[in-house]
Amino acid sequence: MAYDFTRFENRAKEIDGWLLREFTGIRTGRATPALLDFVQVEAYGAKVPINQIGSVNVEDARTLRISVWDVSLVRAVEKGIIDADLGMSVVSDSSGIRVIFPELTGERRVQLLKIAKGKLEEARVSIRAARDEAMKEIDALLKSGDVSEDEKFSAKDDLQKRVESKNSDLQSTYEKKEKEINE
Repeated sequence: MAYDFTRFENRAKEIDGWLLREFTGIRTGRATPALLDFVQVEAYGAKVPINQIGSVNVEDARTLRISVWDVSLVRAVEKGIIDADLGMSVVSDSSGIRVIFPELTGERRVQLLKIAKGKLEEARVSIRAARDEAMKEIDALLKSGDVSEDEKFSAKDDLQKRVESKNSDLQSTYEKKEKEINE
């Protein structure tokens, strides 16, 4: 019986998705609506994401336009963005809210790269933990007699190749973000 890598592969996909979401939150000089996905606004007695009370559109390379559906919530949206402390300036006008991204300085780019590198390392640690879990399962299969010694070594070699492939994917995701930050 060969080892089933489905659990490892699913966990690796989760980790990859997590890293992409984390990198989306690392703001470069470009305005993207996804940067506001995590901003919570106090509306109707509860905290809700901005995209549930208005639409977020890109106005230009460094500006987002938020069209709030209920005009009475404009101040709450402004407060939510300011409280999120994303380093953006917020201006409201008659047609909604404008969120302006400042130009990135060299110092800020270095900080963002350090944050991105830290997120990459967290993802690698999670991949290693998933690998260790799979290794334990393979060892348990050997002890129970479901796999032979040769199958165990073969499964562990295959697992290591998968880990290296996933780490390579994570590294290329980081390199894309690094390029984006340095542009």
